[in-house]
Amino acid sequence: MRIVGGKYRGKKILSPTHVSTRPTSDRTRETIFNILFHNPSFEPQVVLDKAVLDVFAGTGALGLEAYSRGAGSVTFVENNKNILPILYSNVKTFGLPSSCVLEQDALALKSNANFPFDLIFLDPPYHQDLILPTLIELQAKGWIDKNAHILLEIAKDETVSLPPFLSLVEERISGAAKLLFCSVHA
Repeated sequence: MRIVGGKYRGKKILSPTHVSTRPTSDRTRETIFNILFHNPSFEPQVVLDKAVLDVFAGTGALGLEAYSRGAGSVTFVENNKNILPILYSNVKTFGLPSSCVLEQDALALKSNANFPFDLIFLDPPYHQDLILPTLIELQAKGWIDKNAHILLEIAKDETVSLPPFLSLVEERISGAAKLLFCSVHA
């Protein structure tokens, strides 16, 4: 796996050898960022200098791709002990501090007293119905900015109910994944 665009284009990302983690492919990440940058529903600076949250981060590929493309900060949430060493290694390779990794369950995060996030990637294990409860938790605990954009990655045969504070902007199939691009609304 490699970064597909931005300052670190071509830089290698470590990926797991075990099958319990499903990293977002290079091609799917390229699709994600093309939509973010070119869909008129998103502002032109959707990533630049933004606070990015990568939930169920795995290898950190989505957050690292955002960092390569100009994100101001990236925070990774992951609690799988088998993938954490790879995530920490990838974060270190990109010169990010290890403190940007939160070893926590996404459904048990503490209140966010720092700042809400502008761009959020949510890519949980498929078919475990984690999207809606995670979004509700993030909103209730102050992790989501009032103007945030959220990308949900689910299996292409899955359906998900969106909470009332989110609007679907675009839906796209990429390989085995269904990508749901959402925006927060008042």
